[in-house]
Amino acid sequence: MRNLLIAGGAGFIGSNFVHYILERYSDYRVVVYDKLTYAGNLDNLKGLERDPRYAFVHGDICDMDRVEETMRQYKIDAIVNFAAETHVDRSLMSPGSFIQTDVYGTYVLLEAAKKFGIERYHQVSTDEVYGEVLQGSSRESDMLAARSPYAASKAGGDLMVYAYFISFGVPTTITRGSNNIGPYQYPEKVVPLFITNALDNLPLPIYGDGQQMRDYQYVWDHCEAIDIVLHKGKPGEVYNVGTGVETRNIDMARMILKLLNKPESLIQHVTDRPGHDRRYSLNCDKLKALGWRSAHTFEQALEKTVRWYVENEWWWRKIKSGEHYREYYERNYGQRQVLK
Repeated sequence: MRNLLIAGGAGFIGSNFVHYILERYSDYRVVVYDKLTYAGNLDNLKGLERDPRYAFVHGDICDMDRVEETMRQYKIDAIVNFAAETHVDRSLMSPGSFIQTDVYGTYVLLEAAKKFGIERYHQVSTDEVYGEVLQGSSRESDMLAARSPYAASKAGGDLMVYAYFISFGVPTTITRGSNNIGPYQYPEKVVPLFITNALDNLPLPIYGDGQQMRDYQYVWDHCEAIDIVLHKGKPGEVYNVGTGVETRNIDMARMILKLLNKPESLIQHVTDRPGHDRRYSLNCDKLKALGWRSAHTFEQALEKTVRWYVENEWWWRKIKSGEHYREYYERNYGQRQVLK
């Protein structure tokens, strides 16, 4: 594998993976294929245009002709698919776009993988496909029990990936990651939302009682896990990626405020979202058997993330001042009741 197509490579995790691969492998060529929706941002790849090992193609993964043209032109021998509609809140507003991108778009990429006989197709998925896990931890063999349109669309994509391995022998792997934090995360997601709101002394809207449990991992650790599975993972297999450390959302918010020296009075409890999963938890023994370990504690990951947003206002201020972001924020939070 030398010529990688990184679908969704201008997004949060995808762009970090592009930087990671180009730093790690001097002989790899990376082609970023991205539709540049609201969350795709060429600023995430700033400076790479001078690297001869990097190329960018503006395209939709649902466009089969464009995908095949790119595969042919750049002699692609591996696909890593980050391209997806990803925000649960948005999926509750407009589920259709999630089905189109996360299921049909995955099918198009798999068809291309089959047609061109590539060495590996890797699907980047989420722990949310397992649904709410109130006790214990999810293993890769567990039943999928998605509870939001986003999670259901990702589960559909995962099942399509497995079907192409079984039916057509496409050499596929899947990783299901817990919540990521770090540079370039679109500021409607909870951690960058809270950081940037706190910097401007705006309320931090916590859903319900804030007792929801999440495993927050640093995005660079996740990229390393994907790299290991891409090169060492067994075709047809799924690998969970997480730290195994759970944090309540309310505690995450308090830690952000403490790092920024802001008062806890900025925390504002609001009406919970429909079907909000209380807890996710992943068993990652299978991935650890390949030699992976998370390099950051949650505290280290959060501190590095906060520092990045403090030092890179140029990146997030123009996003938050844009009409697209403001329209979403008002639509999602404007009508929510503030809880006492």
